[in-house]
Amino acid sequence: MLWPKAVRERLKMGGDREVVQTYPYRSACPSTVWSELIVGASEDLLFGGYTNYFLWTHVPAFSTVLRQKAEAGCRVRFLLGDPDGDVTRQRERIEGVALTVSTRVRMSLEELAKVHDVQGIEVHYSAAEDAMNHVSLSVFRFDDQALVTPHLARLVGHDSPLMHVRRRAQGGMFDRFAEHAEELWSRSVPVPDVAVPQA
Repeated sequence: MLWPKAVRERLKMGGDREVVQTYPYRSACPSTVWSELIVGASEDLLFGGYTNYFLWTHVPAFSTVLRQKAEAGCRVRFLLGDPDGDVTRQRERIEGVALTVSTRVRMSLEELAKVHDVQGIEVHYSAAEDAMNHVSLSVFRFDDQALVTPHLARLVGHDSPLMHVRRRAQGGMFDRFAEHAEELWSRSVPVPDVAVPQA
């Protein structure tokens, strides 16, 4: 009530103060943002996209960075969708693109197999009962910041919007998305030896 309308419109004072930036497309988020968030994290990296494959094309020397982070004591987690799961097959029919969901998951598994010897890198499939919740919302966590993508209708991930959030208070936007990701992780299943499943 005390602030002029012009000031209130410029200052983030409510729940939106945790929102750093929004992008109408995930692909519009600069690769430098991804790189800076990954490099800046020291405790917890959680890549909770259903396929995650784009990270190796978007982040320079991504596998090397993962190795360095894990060796420095950062927990590195990948939550993938099951390439042979029912939700994966359903999503492939919905998207109708040549680079299928299962292929994209297998691309990630192939890259992750190259760092399977590194302690601190964990790779899981989301549980079958959580697959629909996982495929519809990707959460990528970097300590107290996150990039979040809600997947729209028939669109693939890079065509869906993205939101960058930073933790400012307990129970805010960041915490809500982090809790979602942790709940999925709590029921997830480890991928044995990060073996690449055969098509």
